[in-house]
Amino acid sequence: MCCGRPGPWRTTATVTPPPPVSSCFLDLQEIQQPTTQVQRTFSATALGTHDEEQYRLAAPATLDAILKKDDTKYHLLGRIDATLQLQCARCLEPYPTDVSVELDLLYVAATENRGEPESQVEESDLSTAYFRDDRIDLGQLVREQFQLSLPMKPLCRDECRGLCVVCGGNRNVTVCECDETWEDPRFAGLKHLLKQ
Repeated sequence: MCCGRPGPWRTTATVTPPPPVSSCFLDLQEIQQPTTQVQRTFSATALGTHDEEQYRLAAPATLDAILKKDDTKYHLLGRIDATLQLQCARCLEPYPTDVSVELDLLYVAATENRGEPESQVEESDLSTAYFRDDRIDLGQLVREQFQLSLPMKPLCRDECRGLCVVCGGNRNVTVCECDETWEDPRFAGLKHLLKQ
């Protein structure tokens, strides 16, 4: 006779919740309207920045854009705003800098990328991106735009004095009396003869 309680031979069905949808991906199958507002906020953890990258997120980055659907193509127009932490090329100290990137990208399916190596790169190619599996990787987009916005030689300020070549001190914050006069050691013997 059953007592209403599951015995050791009974198993209860467990429902596994679906994995959370990452904010770094935009599911194109959910885009039904001709125009869709896209607003996302990305933390450093969400973007998955790596040690070899030349920046860090000093504050969450924001994406504010409009996605226009045209059959199988998608036009993304908008802006990315963030505060990045860079390393000064002279004094090696970290410093924050505000970044604002305008977006104007045409997304097409990766299957349309025929990859002709001999063809000349046109200006339109620079504004064309590719998506796979009906998803746009917004995290990759943000990381790429940050890399493109980085200065060739990041400086904390134009008048940065850099490091002392002798003691290595930061000349912006310390005053040293190191003699930075460089002499070619190959002429040391000649210099000694001239003193005689």
